[in-house]
Amino acid sequence: MLIDSHCHLDFPDFAPERDAVIARAREAGVSPMITISTRMRRFEEVHALTQAYEDVFCSAGTHPHYASEEKDVPLEDILAAARRDKVVAIGEAGLDYHYDFSAVEDQKAGFRRHIEAARQTGLPLVIHSREAEEDTAAILEDEMGKGAFSAVLHCFTSGPDLARRGLALGLYVSFSGVLTFKKSDELREIAASVPMDRLLVETDAPYLAPVPYRGKRNEPAYVRHTAKVLAEVKGVSEDEIARATTENAYRLFHRLPRPEAMRRDPAAAETGRVA
Repeated sequence: MLIDSHCHLDFPDFAPERDAVIARAREAGVSPMITISTRMRRFEEVHALTQAYEDVFCSAGTHPHYASEEKDVPLEDILAAARRDKVVAIGEAGLDYHYDFSAVEDQKAGFRRHIEAARQTGLPLVIHSREAEEDTAAILEDEMGKGAFSAVLHCFTSGPDLARRGLALGLYVSFSGVLTFKKSDELREIAASVPMDRLLVETDAPYLAPVPYRGKRNEPAYVRHTAKVLAEVKGVSEDEIARATTENAYRLFHRLPRPEAMRRDPAAAETGRVA
């Protein structure tokens, strides 16, 4: 079994065949799936998917691309969303300096707001960082000094410095299909250095499909190709990577019900709300 720790099943790319996409994931042994919020103002659409599929869970938050658009969304709204059933994470939030979709100061303020939400709820923060390594690490280090929180550096494509500083803070590191790309030698070296108990895999679907599907629409079933390369990088079997990344996901996203709990009580899919 594998867990797709980060996908976007609410995106229109999946609308024509969402049922089939989720069915293919299950057939491939990929379950549960965490569909990640990018706009608080569209949270209800994301959350609705968790009600339609028992093994789909979600987060609550605003992507840095929309930090300026949603800079007036208060912390209280994120906290309220986090109390809903099947919400297992905060974010994705962080910094993206590759595009100029939101002002840097709005991104930084939003990042800190989401960190506070993670701290108050106890839910892990899903961190987006692109071409913003130093500022990402500095904010994380500063905020960790104000009070502990858990987090994952999602779709990791940064350099070794952010990986090292993130791991020193107790963060997890998640790898996507980029790990399988021919020119990702440095990224594979970084993945080799990440301890087994801090590794996650994801698709970031519909983006970043792994080889052999590169250039096509990604979907949760394809996470097994990333896991295969990660196993090669770590020098372990695919089964061992599946066990490790699955256990890590359950530990980090602690509101995810384990399969045995769901077998005993199907209502366990509706995980406990944050007090």
